[in-house]
Order: sequence, then C-alpha cells, then structure tokens
Amino acid sequence: MARLRILHETRYDYDRPVRFGTHRLLIRPRDSHALRIVEASLYVTPPGPTRWTYDANGNCVCLFSPRGQSTSLSIISELIIDRFPAPLSPLRIDNPHTLTPIVYDREDRATLAPFMAPVTDDPDAILLKWLRGLRGRLDEPALDFLLRVNSVIHQQFDYTTRYEQGVQSPLETLASGKGACRDLAWLMVEGMRRLGYAALFATGYLYSPSASAVRGAGATHAWCELFLPDLGWVEFDPTNGLAESPDLIRVATTRTPAQALPVSGAILGDPGEARLHVSVDVALVDTVFEPA
Repeated sequence: MARLRILHETRYDYDRPVRFGTHRLLIRPRDSHALRIVEASLYVTPPGPTRWTYDANGNCVCLFSPRGQSTSLSIISELIIDRFPAPLSPLRIDNPHTLTPIVYDREDRATLAPFMAPVTDDPDAILLKWLRGLRGRLDEPALDFLLRVNSVIHQQFDYTTRYEQGVQSPLETLASGKGACRDLAWLMVEGMRRLGYAALFATGYLYSPSASAVRGAGATHAWCELFLPDLGWVEFDPTNGLAESPDLIRVATTRTPAQALPVSGAILGDPGEARLHVSVDVALVDTVFEPA
C-alpha cells in the first residue's frame, strides 16, 4: 500500500473584476476497497459556501459559490490517500461469457445499457473497421483482446498535450494518429461500445515516480473502464498502456467527457482576457505496510 499526497491547483485570472455563479468541482475521489482518503483540504478564493453531494454516477461533487467580485478564482485541493494495488494477474477466468464477443447477463445488461450505446457518429464505419482489424481468434478471452487494444493505441498513436477545451472525436484521433490522454481514452471508450462492451470515461490523477517515464503526469489524467463478467469494472489507460495500475487514482467515471470536467461554472460580467493555470503534483508520502 502506498500513501500519496495530491496537490491540485486551478487558477483563473481575469483582466477585470467579475462575479461568479455556482461552480461544480469534481476533484475528490470516493473511498473504495482500492483507495482510502486519509486527509482532505480545500482552499478557495474568493471564499464562499460549499456543499458536497454525489452525482448520478456516484462521483463525489462539491458545489462552490464564490462571493463578491474578483479578478481571480483559485481552487486548491490537497489530499492524502492510501492506494491499494489490485493487479490483474495471476487471474483465472472460468466464465465463458468473458470470451469475445462479450455477453452480459440480463440484469447486468439492463444496468449497463446506457454505457454500451455509442455517443459519437461513425457513418462510414471507419472506427468499426479499424477495430475489427484488431480482432484475434474467435475464442479469444475478452481481457486478452482489451489488453491488446490498449497496447495498440499506446504504441501506434502519438501523445500530444492539448490546452484547448474539448475532446477530439474518435474519427479525428484515428485520422490524425495523435491525441491527448482524454482523446485516446475516448477513442477506446467509443470503440469498445461499438463492439458491445460497457465502457466509462475515467478521470483522475496519475502517480509517476519519474515524470518523464509516463505520459500525462503533472496534470489531470484520463483513461477508461470496461465491464467484464467475473471482473467488474477494469481500468485501461491507453495513453500509457497500463491496466489496473496502482498509479491510476480515479476521481470520477462518466458516460461522456463533458460530464467529467474537474472545474466548471459560470462567471458574470466581462472579464476581458481570461487565463487558466492548472497544476497537479502527486508525490509518495510513505510506503505503509499492513500487518500480516
């Protein structure tokens, strides 16, 4: 088990004073068998009331209403967490429904249906043809197939840092052969949905002992989760070729990337030019050993 400190700072600066509407903050993980929050602090400027709740997907949400006027908005989240690794191997899967094509039982399918329907268009089946080219033998386990797709995206697509808002469509990512972590994650999410998998867009933080060794360190990160019988929701990070890695620290899972913005809200007035600064630092505090 590793104990990590996460410092996430978001700051907006404006040319002129503005007022603020309520802001929605998606910056705090939810406790689970894989993660435990030890300490949590939130510092906001200008000050204002906060209210914590959960959204429809069970993500922890803070509603923050800054008071008064200001030429800046600062949101700083500091967390101390314990992260418990959950490796994929060694793993035995006896359920034949985990073979490709995937088959969900009736109850699971009713729950998973919203996450199986693609959101984007593929009128000429370009994405579907690309995916079919990655298929293996007919009796290939679904996990093996997904691990291969995860690796192919990691190896064949260039990683780029994009500062503009929004996510590329899967067809744009396929055509350009490159994308930010959110673009590569969205490519895998929408691609797997077209093959009948339930998939979620995941966002959070990435721990890297060496920032140069992984893509996406130093900022919020995005990957995907896919549901498999016997295994449940399994994490895949096509940006780095990771699967169920303890270095992935999930904050939220959503149906679309638009629902996963770490900070969203409205300003009232004319700000002139607006400047955004975001920084994320994930550092090891200590290695904690549980008693045998």
